[in-house]
Amino acid sequence: MPDRTTYLVLPGYQSSGPAHWQTRWEEADPAAFVRVRQEDWEYPDPDSWVAVLDAAIAAAAADGPVVLVAHSLGCVAVARWAASAPAGRTAAVRGALLVAPADIDNADVPALVGFRPVARERLPFPSLVVSSTDDPWITAERARGFAEAWGARYVEPGAHGHLNADSGLGDWPEGRELLAEL
Repeated sequence: MPDRTTYLVLPGYQSSGPAHWQTRWEEADPAAFVRVRQEDWEYPDPDSWVAVLDAAIAAAAADGPVVLVAHSLGCVAVARWAASAPAGRTAAVRGALLVAPADIDNADVPALVGFRPVARERLPFPSLVVSSTDDPWITAERARGFAEAWGARYVEPGAHGHLNADSGLGDWPEGRELLAEL
């Protein structure tokens, strides 16, 4: 039986609700898209989030390649994990779709300050940063800076807010096309 790719879905702060494209992708293909379930979505602990992500990657890698599908704080968690994970673990990750990374360094949300500073080391796997021109959580300039630091390709789809349920993306087929490029 050939290896199957597991797409680990990493929501951000407060998780992704039922209308979010991440949830829709999970519901459309639950065998392939698996949510990384954090212990606390309201008061996230960076060490806990990284440990949960690491365990999820280790478990998924037993079945085949892993691709990360992160949104907002989930992108920050991926960068933090990759900066300290052993090479053997990062080798299991074939790519990462990093959507609407949150600029935690400049966010006025006390529950998120533990994630400061945002890790800016080059990611050891192919990645793609997607950020809107009018995202309230990050400027386009800062998103481009994250993409450059992470060694990621940058895609700017126009003005769509935080690229979440409030953006009205539905199933976000354009996102699936970007994911296929990885």
